Amino acid sequence: MPTKTRPIETFAQAVAKCSTEASAYGKCIVADYNSVHKDKCLTEFMRLKNCYLVYSDYLDVDVYMLTII
Repeated sequence: MPTKTRPIETFAQAVAKCSTEASAYGKCIVADYNSVHKDKCLTEFMRLKNCYLVYSDYLDVDVYMLTII
């Protein structure tokens, strides 16, 4: 009997597919971490979020999991 995959495991797989986008977002934030503010790295964040959404559809991740990020 195959084991059921937990939603967080599937979400982790989606996150793993977006390492380039995550790295770019992280570098943007760290570049001037003393003045982080809303929308500071909006372009990088949106690329990362869109990557998560693409792979979540591909891996059938519950969209609720993505609304918490």
